[in-house]
Amino acid sequence: MRRADRLFQIVQLIRGRRLTTAAFLAERLEVSQRSVYRDVAALQAQGVPIEGEAGVGYRMRRGFDLPPLMFDTREAQALVACVRLAQPRIDTVLAARAELALAKILGVLPDAERAAAESLSVFAPSFGLDAATRDRLQHLRDAIEARRKVRIDYLDLKDAASVRTLRPLGCFFWGNVWTLAAWCESRDAFRSFRVDRIRALAPLDERFRDESGRTLADYLRRYDCDDPP
Repeated sequence: MRRADRLFQIVQLIRGRRLTTAAFLAERLEVSQRSVYRDVAALQAQGVPIEGEAGVGYRMRRGFDLPPLMFDTREAQALVACVRLAQPRIDTVLAARAELALAKILGVLPDAERAAAESLSVFAPSFGLDAATRDRLQHLRDAIEARRKVRIDYLDLKDAASVRTLRPLGCFFWGNVWTLAAWCESRDAFRSFRVDRIRALAPLDERFRDESGRTLADYLRRYDCDDPP
């Protein structure tokens, strides 16, 4: 890798994380930590607002940005593949935004790179995510972003019905179903709910804040999310 490319990658890695160590950069770039120290010092000397020091970690000062990026053919193909795979599996609003974002990226590529990306032979036909589930996914995503509680009418796998008040934390896709991870105020515990088993969903006016023991990070630490429901 040319040094200019390595410097660019260092900037990208640092700006994408809260704190980045020299050891992490050295491993990702396959260079020594001493090389990382020299490269960061060179970037700082050129006016790139990298804060921190060797042995502690680096971060980018707020407000720093780079000119628009250009993707090579394989990077553009990877983006096309991701959008094609995701669109049949996410809510319609998010799918439409993904399509627009991809169009913007492809629109600035040189003709050859654009043609190669669009001709990628990777497709993902719809696997039957029904309109009701897509609609619920959108409402759940909105509630998670707004930190707004929801009330659901739920039918579990044993066909037992219940009404729950939830703090929605995250949506997980398992290859054939979506689940909602939530703090269930009705049970005072974490619970997972299959989105396709939610019979009715109503966002509430009441908002919630992160509380120790009730956050998504707590949920992920407590449960093994590698096993599908």
